[in-house]
Amino acid sequence: MIGAGVGGLACAIDLASQGIAVRVLERASAPGGKMRVLPAGGTAVDAGPTVFTLRGVFEDLFASAGARLADRLALTPLEVLARHAWAGGAQLDLFADRARSADAIGRFAGLEAARGYLAFCRRAQRVHDALDRDFMRAPRPSPSGLVRSIGLRGVRAMLEAPPFRSLWSALGRDFADPRLRQLFARYATYVGSSPFACPATLMLIAHVEQEGVWSVEGGMGALARALAEVAQSCGARIDTDAHVARIEMRDGRASGVALADGTELVADAVVCNADAAALAAGCFGAEVADRTRGLATRGRSLSAHTWTLRAEARGFGFLRHNVFFSRDYRAEFDAIFGGGRAPGEPTVYVCAQDREDATLPDASGPERMLVLANAPANGDMRGADPGEASRMARAVQEVLKRCGAEIDLDHPTATATGPAEFATLFPATGGALYGRASHGWMASFARPGTTTPVPGLFLAGGSAHPGAGVPMTALSGRLAAGAVREHLDSIARSRATVTRGGTRTAGATTGASGSS
Repeated sequence: MIGAGVGGLACAIDLASQGIAVRVLERASAPGGKMRVLPAGGTAVDAGPTVFTLRGVFEDLFASAGARLADRLALTPLEVLARHAWAGGAQLDLFADRARSADAIGRFAGLEAARGYLAFCRRAQRVHDALDRDFMRAPRPSPSGLVRSIGLRGVRAMLEAPPFRSLWSALGRDFADPRLRQLFARYATYVGSSPFACPATLMLIAHVEQEGVWSVEGGMGALARALAEVAQSCGARIDTDAHVARIEMRDGRASGVALADGTELVADAVVCNADAAALAAGCFGAEVADRTRGLATRGRSLSAHTWTLRAEARGFGFLRHNVFFSRDYRAEFDAIFGGGRAPGEPTVYVCAQDREDATLPDASGPERMLVLANAPANGDMRGADPGEASRMARAVQEVLKRCGAEIDLDHPTATATGPAEFATLFPATGGALYGRASHGWMASFARPGTTTPVPGLFLAGGSAHPGAGVPMTALSGRLAAGAVREHLDSIARSRATVTRGGTRTAGATTGASGSS
């Protein structure tokens, strides 16, 4: 296994729990992939994903290995999904309870807006239900195959959020208030995309959040550790600080990997839990690159500028999840995707990781925070602007100030990460954090599937089907495990025809050059 990100670890759990020999090779010093943890002021801060949803995905994964999620992680459901703020002081909380959200929206923007919200929720749920089993949990489907599998009822649900319309356009049906349209359009960024270019079907993400958002005791890094522990308890071996330099080929098939220190490992299957673009870019050898050119990313997703720190947050009633919106949403995404530059006024996300549903007084002292603003994935391009990070820090602080908040991004505990740093962490991505952008109605079908043009080489992670996000990458790992099992069965049958009574020798190798 190349990479101990969520996708690789989920794949390792499924394979190892079925008695298949699994070795996971992770380039970093700890498992987790993009689920990174950074030090800040003597403590650890989540520096990657911060939202835990679709709990059932992980309950099913753990149960398949004879474990219980509740025994491995302490999860607390959040009553408030997020607090949203605009320049001038306007604020709106969304709740896990749909009725409470409708009431809050009614007080914020009027009765008609509340009715529009409830209609939007019903439509988002129907779209989610139509796609959950037959798209998100299925091996890479085709448009025609999806239509056949979801049936007439599913097609009707899809027509309520037609993939030929952008999310931004579709939201105009329910939300006349531009602030509400902006709020629900933000779900496009969960998959690294622009709401003005992604399909309306992505409104299903709103339903995913309404199904529940949890905080994880110990942070999201605790989830990575729990996944690794379950994989190891099933017999998987996880090696960190193990850099895979090359995927070995024999007779046109993947036959193992070579590490940067010269170690060669033989395997019957190789699962790559790195960005699919890394294969095509030659990060794992020229021979594999020649066979996987079609996996090169076309249309990179969002990158980000982030700051992790432990400092005082002032002037605003922060909850765990907080969003501070720019005044011109279209200009923000035009700059990123149209101009390839950081926006002059970004939307800002702040995860105050020591808070849950209650606000704390300003004098509560230093607290752990992740501050994030979207940016173009240009971290590997020549002529990148060296002053972009400092300008983004000033722009972020201006947005916070307009909304009545103050965070010192120059604090001594702060660690800044931008597209260039993400490009180094995750090669061949330019810093893109979600694979390819989900732009256009065919975007969801354009993501690479689990299998590759190289027999015995498989993909897992956020750049592969079904897409980005912590639960989706876990599903990708499980889909990869299913494909590996089929492959191992096929070669076992082939060997049995050559050697009467032959025994199956199955090994799956997993390693990392950036993982999701």
